[in-house]
Amino acid sequence: MSSLSVTGTRPVLADLVPGALVRDAVLVAGGAALTGVAAQILIPVPGSPVPMTGQTFAALLVGAALGWKRGALSMALYLAVGAAGFGWFQNGSSGLFGASAGYIVGFVLAGALVGALAGRGGDRTPLRTAGTMVLGNLAIYSVGVPWLMASTGMGLSTALDKGVVPFLIGDALKIAVAAALLPGTWALVSRFRKES
Repeated sequence: MSSLSVTGTRPVLADLVPGALVRDAVLVAGGAALTGVAAQILIPVPGSPVPMTGQTFAALLVGAALGWKRGALSMALYLAVGAAGFGWFQNGSSGLFGASAGYIVGFVLAGALVGALAGRGGDRTPLRTAGTMVLGNLAIYSVGVPWLMASTGMGLSTALDKGVVPFLIGDALKIAVAAALLPGTWALVSRFRKES
């Protein structure tokens, strides 16, 4: 078990990969890179300064697969490298400014929260995975919406209308995919362990 896993919790998917420190470093960097690639999947949302991207889905999957410490570190690495000027935020952008930057900051919180819940079995069944992902999305919105308000001068009602409501259907689809993908992966792992 890795030094970055939580004592007394269930393993997360990353704990099944052999190694320790090098494995953790590779997984943290890989999670950040996956989020950077997913950020390039971009759908503009009419009337909103925040586009729909694949990075939210990636951030939540990374948290669930890596656990709370590695998930938070991976998202902190994604945030820090992008803030320092590497263009792997949405549409190849960088820097920590603009209407959508708060959502990226929220990924760190979501990575830790989703990872902690996964470490307690929150990714083992479709229903529990859906609940875990809903909480992860709420963590992202809890930072993203106030940042949107501060950066644009929008009031709360307008910020919710522009920065949350247009994304709810996409969030539901991402949650449905995660609710199939994560428990399905655990089922495969369980079957493989029985056969070995």
